[in-house]
Amino acid sequence: MSSNQTSLNQAKFSLPNNDLEQHATTLEFEAEDNFDYSKRSQWLRAAVLGANDGLVSTASLMMGVGAVKQDVKAMILSGFAGLVAGACSMAIGEFVSVYSQLDIEVAQMKREKERMHGSGREGEGINEEKEGLPNPLQAAVASALAFSVGAMVPLLAAAFIREYKVRIGAVLAAVTFALVVFGWLGAVLGKAPVLRSSARILFGGWMAMSITFGLTKLIGSIGL
Repeated sequence: MSSNQTSLNQAKFSLPNNDLEQHATTLEFEAEDNFDYSKRSQWLRAAVLGANDGLVSTASLMMGVGAVKQDVKAMILSGFAGLVAGACSMAIGEFVSVYSQLDIEVAQMKREKERMHGSGREGEGINEEKEGLPNPLQAAVASALAFSVGAMVPLLAAAFIREYKVRIGAVLAAVTFALVVFGWLGAVLGKAPVLRSSARILFGGWMAMSITFGLTKLIGSIGL
């Protein structure tokens, strides 16, 4: 009698291997679906924004100079100056911005700590909040490096081409490809629509280069 009861209990509480594997797979998918992709927003925003700005601003600057001066040295020097100035500007701007955010969050943590101390719950959750604080230096370095990477694309595309029209075409082709890649990468990492993100960045870059080239060409043609 007892042996029959034991076997029934084992049959009741044991699960087949297939069910266990299916249950584990379900948990993995639920963990992936529940992942908060907004946690990536800080470094992802700095990296994608920096790379896109480096690419578009440097290419636009080189196209603008190329509209009035066809010398390859002038385009390369203008692009390099744009890379250095832009990387420094991005780093400083990102550092100041994130540091301001850090000050706000630290002040909020102090208020929460005082409130918890008054209610006798001091220290609850403080360590976790400190780990989630933004890092101004990390954001600044990420922005500067990303900007430099983006700016290197048009520089490398124009560096070894003497023929003016071929050089302009090479810069346009390289920048177009890089814009699509940056748009796709940002969308994939942030789980956003890929086509919409790539198209938005691509047309924005084209517009920036066209306006810079056209206005510089117009001003150069009237002798200003």
